[in-house]
Amino acid sequence: MSDALSPRKAPRQRRSAHTVEAILEAAALVLEEEGLDGFNTNAIARRAGASIGTLYQYFPSKDALTLALLLREEAKAHAQAAAAAALPSWRDALSAFIDAAARQQLTRPNLARLLDQEEERPDIRAAKDGAHSFADLLLILLDKPDAPADLRDPARRAVAAADLLTIIRAMVDAAGQRGETDVPDLARRVHAAALGYLAA
Repeated sequence: MSDALSPRKAPRQRRSAHTVEAILEAAALVLEEEGLDGFNTNAIARRAGASIGTLYQYFPSKDALTLALLLREEAKAHAQAAAAAALPSWRDALSAFIDAAARQQLTRPNLARLLDQEEERPDIRAAKDGAHSFADLLLILLDKPDAPADLRDPARRAVAAADLLTIIRAMVDAAGQRGETDVPDLARRVHAAALGYLAA
């Protein structure tokens, strides 16, 4: 990871951790409300009630903030997806996994959409590569004892997990791009598509 994307220092005390979280939430709010054009370190520091010097103590650049915010949001989504994958039934696990994906995209749609856009940048993608594996969670839920018999084959299961992740991401991202707000309806449609794929 380049120095421009690496956090300058990690918070060690509760107060420092609170400051970093305040800066990250301020970054999220500025990005949501002002878009990429208004997303700059001065605006973020003002919104956080912090000096620009304090911001730069933790983040050397706007890109480092972008990456940290992306990782924060992804970690939240991954925790929800991991809880879903831990459910005993593969159908319940898949349903909960899809619900989590739909909620993540539509609860703060502007933030999710703009972070998706930033994630496509090669430097950001390279810096976060492998941080959270949603495909691994899908492999776990497709390997449950009550999963379809054809998924017992590890190669078939790996392909199915990759395809399902593509279907889920494509549908929820497209819904966010369209400005949808109905989480249950999106989850229902994605669930139907996922089950249709597995049935085929």
